[in-house]
Amino acid sequence: MKRSAKPKKENSERWLLTYSDMITLLLIFFIVLYTMSKIDVQKFRILSNSLNKALGAGGMILDAPGPSLVNGLSQQEPIHTSTEAAKLEKLKQQLQEYITKAKLDKQVSVSTEERGVVLSFQEQVLFQLGSAELTPSAKEIIDKIGPILETVPNYMKIEGHTDNLPINTRQYPSNWELSSARATHVLQELLNGFNILPQRLSATAYGEFRPRAPNTNDANRQINRRVNIVILRDMYYMTEPESARIVPADNKVE
Repeated sequence: MKRSAKPKKENSERWLLTYSDMITLLLIFFIVLYTMSKIDVQKFRILSNSLNKALGAGGMILDAPGPSLVNGLSQQEPIHTSTEAAKLEKLKQQLQEYITKAKLDKQVSVSTEERGVVLSFQEQVLFQLGSAELTPSAKEIIDKIGPILETVPNYMKIEGHTDNLPINTRQYPSNWELSSARATHVLQELLNGFNILPQRLSATAYGEFRPRAPNTNDANRQINRRVNIVILRDMYYMTEPESARIVPADNKVE
């Protein structure tokens, strides 16, 4: 006679698995919320801006994402504050007034870009052809513009550009060295003559590789030979090396 199989005991504790899963998910959810509350708003803005440019979204990516869980990143808040924009616009006007007064409109220009205010000098204003030594008239121009830049607490980048005509001298083996030397000489002139923190200045060499116009004729080449002084928006201080970062103070442009 076969024994009847013993009935299996019902596992009455299976609900604990579901309960533990739910608790784990809730824990993860609250950790994510806490982490988001600690996001550096400035870094988030820079990331958003970089993605917009890299993906060619025309400002659509992360530009209007709707209500945000992160304090200070709501849909209505612009990337650049109106206060900073107003101060940079005032700075641009001051620079333009000097350029017009000195009758330098054909050789010096000032414009506003996404990264900040750009003061651009054509080569003939500052240097002799193929040289990085500032001319006496160049020093006079910088002496006039320096007091205006001195009032600005923003980071400033000095950029050297050349045309595509090759250069190969003992002092400047290529356009890289020439553009670097030109940017550095302008930087040194600003440092030596004005009360500008060295940590706020940097020099960049672009050689022939960031032309304004195609290097197809002498007129275009002359446009491409230039030095820019870029007064960067506050948001770009996060891109500076850690050891050199200085938290931007309120602009002092009067």
